[in-house]
Amino acid sequence: MAWESRRRGGRYYTRTRRVDGRFVREYVGGGIAGELAASLDAMDREHRAESQRQRKAESEALRALDGMLAGLHDTCDVVTKGTLASAGYYQHDHGEWRRRGKRGN
Repeated sequence: MAWESRRRGGRYYTRTRRVDGRFVREYVGGGIAGELAASLDAMDREHRAESQRQRKAESEALRALDGMLAGLHDTCDVVTKGTLASAGYYQHDHGEWRRRGKRGN
């Protein structure tokens, strides 16, 4: 999106957009039409930038929550393993927990 001037004088506003993988310049107009189009494009860019900032903030917040949740998971895992081991269970082949059998009877 740019304002352009030609040798003959006058300024006009153009947009550049992608069509089928190539860039195409679109003439919008000069004067009031160009000013209006430039203002609308600027508002659209600001809206997209604000949406991107919000998505980034949400992503960072979720990443922080993920870290806290991972810490809670690790703590619960340690407590559970300790409780089961003290109650006489063992973890078979890093899988299910089994009660130790009594031998010699």
